[in-house]
Amino acid sequence: MTERKPPGMPYESWIDRQIREAEARGEFDDLPGKGKPLPGLDRDPGELWWVKQKVESEGLSMPLPPTLALRKDAEQALAEARGARTEAEVRRVIEDINGRIRKAIRTGLSGPPLNLMPYDVDEIVSEWRRARGVT
Repeated sequence: MTERKPPGMPYESWIDRQIREAEARGEFDDLPGKGKPLPGLDRDPGELWWVKQKVESEGLSMPLPPTLALRKDAEQALAEARGARTEAEVRRVIEDINGRIRKAIRTGLSGPPLNLMPYDVDEIVSEWRRARGVT
């Protein structure tokens, strides 16, 4: 039952008394983080912090817009090509991603600008060879 503020009593004093009495009854003892700092106070929450927190706490994932997903795939393909075992594998990986990039440029994808051009296959192969001391 909630007690009403008696007439004439200063509002702040009434609130302070309610808090003090609730603490004495132990009503705050089972609150999470009692005596500990709240998680995340040491970092800048940034925009939409509450959305990020909800996504994280619920174990959800948010799909990237198609242009950003392709950029990410292109970076992964480049890393895969650099770690490939054979020159043929380098060429296959780069040609596959280049095909997707060309299609996206031709047809367009939703999301932010793609800002991506097909990789120079011969340049990637040359880098791969130099990294392995192959001539």
